[in-house]
Amino acid sequence: MIDQRLQVLRVLAEVGTLTEAAHRLGYTPSAVSHQLRSLSKDLGLTILEQRGRGLVLTRVGQLLLERTQELFTRWEEIRGELAEADAGSSMRQRRLRMCGFSTAAATLLPPTAEKVGELLPDSQVTIIEAEPEECFELLVTEQADIAVVVATDPLPPRSDVRFEQNALVSDRLDLLVRSDHRLATRSSVSLSEAAEESWILDRPGSPYHRLVRTACAAAGFFPENAHQSREWETGAALVSAGLGVALIPRLARLPDGYDVARVPLRGDPVPSRKILTGVRSGSAGQPIIAAALEVLAEVAAVVAQRGV
Repeated sequence: MIDQRLQVLRVLAEVGTLTEAAHRLGYTPSAVSHQLRSLSKDLGLTILEQRGRGLVLTRVGQLLLERTQELFTRWEEIRGELAEADAGSSMRQRRLRMCGFSTAAATLLPPTAEKVGELLPDSQVTIIEAEPEECFELLVTEQADIAVVVATDPLPPRSDVRFEQNALVSDRLDLLVRSDHRLATRSSVSLSEAAEESWILDRPGSPYHRLVRTACAAAGFFPENAHQSREWETGAALVSAGLGVALIPRLARLPDGYDVARVPLRGDPVPSRKILTGVRSGSAGQPIIAAALEVLAEVAAVVAQRGV
């Protein structure tokens, strides 16, 4: 197995402080400091240096980190090979941890977990709801094996060698209007037809706010932000009260009881959000992860096709 101190180094290099590294790893700051000092002593090299209130890698430390990633990737591949070789063992319990943003955690991960449980009866599947950025932190710290996220800043770039990221599904956006709205009975509308409406958006700077602003800009206007809402249910309540319109992803579920209508959008391309899967580099070949990714793709295709 890989020296745990290398994992500590990798997390610290990302977050920059002992306190945050300890928080993400579930250690105390003194334990993190001790492990890093021990690693530096064993190597006979200075791998970290103080800069302001944080710690940064020295040139030697950066080289160590780069080569360490090769070890982590190869270790994940070895784990997959060992699992394949041990496929007939009745003693092994397969464990899978999946994390995802709220919509994925509600609509994609539960049926995936159910199907994986049917395919692999001795498996133990855990679902964690987390924001997209946190999902990648969970992958790095090995608290999750599969992440389902919306492609948006500030996620790691697709070129980040720590992860393998792949497109899962394109989640189309619908226009959410009150049921007596002039557009409510239309089979589809272009986004520009709602340019003069009052809009319900998330707070500025949020992924959803950027998504809506980008879609509206592509349609030739900037939405008038009349109200701010972070939850789909709150947005539906505001729309139901006639206070504005909103965009809602096809995969997002709304509770009953609101006087609203979803109107499909048309366009070239149709406004949508891109949903990705992420795993640690080298881990996609592990049998339970490979099976879950395949099931997840099937579930996403079916849910996106029929809506929710």
